[in-house]
Amino acid sequence: MAAQSELNRKEFEGLDDESRIQYEGYRPGSYVRIELHGMPCEFIDYFDPKYPIIIGALNSGEENTGCVQVRIRKHRWYKRILKTRDPVIMSLGWRRFQTVPLFCMEDHNGRQRLLKYTPEHVHCTATFFGPITAPGTGFLVIQTTNDKVSHFRVMATGTVRELDKSVAIVKKLKLIGTPLKIFKNTAFIKGMFSSTSEVAAAEGATIRTVSGIRGQIKRPVKSPEGVFRATFEDKILLSDIVFLRAWYPVDIPQFYNPVTSLLMPRGEKTEWQGMKTVGQLRALHNIKPPQKSNSLYHPIEREPKQFNPLLIPPSLQKALPYKNKPKYTPKTAKKSSILSRPVSTMSSKEKKLTTLMQQLRTIEKDRLYKKKVKKEAERKVYMKKKEAEENKRHKKMQERRQEYYRKIARAGKGK
Repeated sequence: MAAQSELNRKEFEGLDDESRIQYEGYRPGSYVRIELHGMPCEFIDYFDPKYPIIIGALNSGEENTGCVQVRIRKHRWYKRILKTRDPVIMSLGWRRFQTVPLFCMEDHNGRQRLLKYTPEHVHCTATFFGPITAPGTGFLVIQTTNDKVSHFRVMATGTVRELDKSVAIVKKLKLIGTPLKIFKNTAFIKGMFSSTSEVAAAEGATIRTVSGIRGQIKRPVKSPEGVFRATFEDKILLSDIVFLRAWYPVDIPQFYNPVTSLLMPRGEKTEWQGMKTVGQLRALHNIKPPQKSNSLYHPIEREPKQFNPLLIPPSLQKALPYKNKPKYTPKTAKKSSILSRPVSTMSSKEKKLTTLMQQLRTIEKDRLYKKKVKKEAERKVYMKKKEAEENKRHKKMQERRQEYYRKIARAGKGK
């Protein structure tokens, strides 16, 4: 390169400047005049020679706006974490603009899960509406253009990943219901949906109880509205809470506000103010953040639970050492149940009926006893007869076996 530059210098050394520009072009360090058309009048009126201006050019495809997906990481010197949907100022390529990013993390199954805040010391994905920029372009994020701040200004840095209009960012949704009726492994759940159409959209979804019993949504019920039938692995209780884990898509805010600090008067170029964050608006108007009553901690009052006395089985008591064996104490006399019963008097007719029933029960009991004795005697006779037959059969088989072996022995001697 040095040899080529020296050769060009010697070749065009004798020419005038206009001829050298036609052959060689504008040399580094030359002063040029650029005419810009359609510039705002504030740019000329408030021009500050002390404020440097860099002029660049955009490609034909970079003039459009769309959804840009970037890989971002919070700067380690910035003290706070970034919150999703908070407006930030980005310096991306030749542009500075304010936008509203959505931070997300890609799960193992490819799902883009929305994050409320940026993670510490880890990269995440951010999607925002802004100018189309080539992948691999670096950028930085700041909160304000004011350079007189006490903390580090650069909030985050990253690179452009891809330009995808069909990116789907989802947020976790947890619906809770309670059992209305229970029939073995089938139950009717209420309070999770408000209409039949919502139940129809969630048919076949997996549900679960707090105790860990899994189930599935089957069909909606005509009345009451929002109740559906579900099946579970096991029978659930009326006190169980059934919840459904679902995901719903989040729309990307289409907010793009270019930073026009060069159109401000001298000395105010660093005081450009765009859209404010929710925290800044609350501090400005002295508004406290809303509190949900369900998110507050309340004192829990529990009644003392009475446990039954420990009963050790006799088989286990034998294996215990003497000091751990339960010591027997005299039992307290129980109240007689007879004394606690109400006194009842029978009439003469009721007495006769009671006597008759007792006699019939005695006769039936005696009949069953005689039948049992007779059956036992018959069984003994049958077992004795069967035993004699078995002995006879065994003796006969033994004689046949002995005769068979005698024949085999005689045949062997004859050979």
